Amino acid sequence: VQLQASGGGLVQAGDSLRLSCATSRDTLRNYVISWFRQAPGKEREFVAAARWIGGGTLYADSAKGRFTISRDSAKNMVYLQMNSLKPEDTAVYYCAAGRGPLSTWSSLTSYEYWGQGTQVTVSS
Repeated sequence: VQLQASGGGLVQAGDSLRLSCATSRDTLRNYVISWFRQAPGKEREFVAAARWIGGGTLYADSAKGRFTISRDSAKNMVYLQMNSLKPEDTAVYYCAAGRGPLSTWSSLTSYEYWGQGTQVTVSS
């Protein structure tokens, strides 16, 4: 399973940014894909997850209403659209793949495979 995150950058508060996670068709079909983030000095935390075969999405409270996880199956890409960004969204963002049930999607230990991170910095 390969996952490659990209799309991070430096933006101002209130701006939007779209992160991308390149993967394979089999991964999209067989795994839950999630986004986590890790701010300096903090633990890695759950942001959003989705499963496209069988359905289901899950968002952290901090992401609800501002972030959207989606996919482009033709390109084997998963996206995290982030709107109304805040300085507290500053972190390294990671995509991950796992097979657990919905009740485990927010847990780090539910994911077997991780991509490298992409830095998002939101200035005030």
